[in-house]
Amino acid sequence: MERDIQEIKVVCFYLGRDIYALDIMRVREIVKLQKLSGLPEASAFVEGVINLRGSIIPVVDLRKRFGFAEISSSRENRLLITVVAHQLVGLIVDAVSEVVTIPIRDLRPPPSVVKVAGYRYLIGVCLVKDVMVMLVNLDKIFDGDVLGEVSGFAAEACEFELRH
Repeated sequence: MERDIQEIKVVCFYLGRDIYALDIMRVREIVKLQKLSGLPEASAFVEGVINLRGSIIPVVDLRKRFGFAEISSSRENRLLITVVAHQLVGLIVDAVSEVVTIPIRDLRPPPSVVKVAGYRYLIGVCLVKDVMVMLVNLDKIFDGDVLGEVSGFAAEACEFELRH
């Protein structure tokens, strides 16, 4: 018998002053931002690739993907290593705050009159300790051509490393 999901555990992170969250089941690990290898002709939000313990992982700047202004990196920046369509993808965020459990009944659709940055990538919003948290739909961030582009860059980087 299938159980109804009553709650979701999420990783909360900052982009600017806003707090976003991802389902923890989609996050493999959280690491400090490290040196990236750039990729020519990549979309503006694709920052490059990293080699994490032998795995070549494409890295996307969520700040750019959501349309935020660029800022210089800081010691607080983190890289969320996520799983998208059976592939590892790194997401640069401004800072990671905490892991919380959200009752499903507390999730609300994003307000249609308020268009926050990354609005089209949201599943819903809820209050956590009286602060609005926006739950991100990882699959929408990487729909269609975007995932193909990111996957292609990872494959090219891996081939390059094997040849050199």
